[in-house]
Formats: sequence, C-alpha cells, structure tokens
Amino acid sequence: MIFDTDIFIWVQRGNKKAASKIQKSKNRYLSIQTYMELLQCAESKAQHKFVKDFITSYGFTLLPLTENIGHRASIYIEEYTLFSGLRSGDALIAATAVENNITLISSNAKHFKAIKDLRFKVFKP
Repeated sequence: MIFDTDIFIWVQRGNKKAASKIQKSKNRYLSIQTYMELLQCAESKAQHKFVKDFITSYGFTLLPLTENIGHRASIYIEEYTLFSGLRSGDALIAATAVENNITLISSNAKHFKAIKDLRFKVFKP
C-alpha cells in the first residue's frame, strides 16, 4: 500500500487508527512527493530526523519520480483539476501509485476518487 502524506500527519498527531494501518501493512510504500512534503512541513532538524527514522524503522520503500509518473500526473491535472481540485502534489502521488500498481490510502477522497485508474482506499480517522 502507498500511503498519502495525511496518513503520516495523523500518526504524528497520535491517531492510533492511522498507526495501525501502517503497522498492519506488509508492504509499505511512499512516493518521493510524500517524502518531500513531510520534510517540508517539519519545523526543525529534530522533526526531519523523526520523519527519516520513522520511514526507516517501518521499512518503507521510497518510490522515485520517473518520466512516466510525471507524464501521467500532468494528464491527471488536465483531466481532474477543474472539477475535483486535484493539485500537482496529489497528482504525482496518484500517478506514482498507478505506475507502480499499488493501492493508495488517504483521507483526501475528494481529490483522488475521480481518478478512474487509481486503486484507492479511503482512510477515516
């Protein structure tokens, strides 16, 4: 399963349901976009270390940005932004999931549900 940025934020806020989703997942993935968003939101070097340690300790596989992911994300922006509010970061995360044939989990259903070729699981905190 590929985890959207919001799942990590729920974990940082102490949400046990989000933590359980991560713990129960046998294969844990995150896109480079999610990784950058998590580091960007950190307010200190200590928070950077926390993010890196968390990702390492749970054995997440970091999925890189590829030409195909970039192309697919640009198509998603063109097709879905006007009616669903899809932003470029979410388009990259969705495209990463589709290109790697992995289900995406997020509580942000509004942006992702419109994408027809995305396997999507809604997280309800």
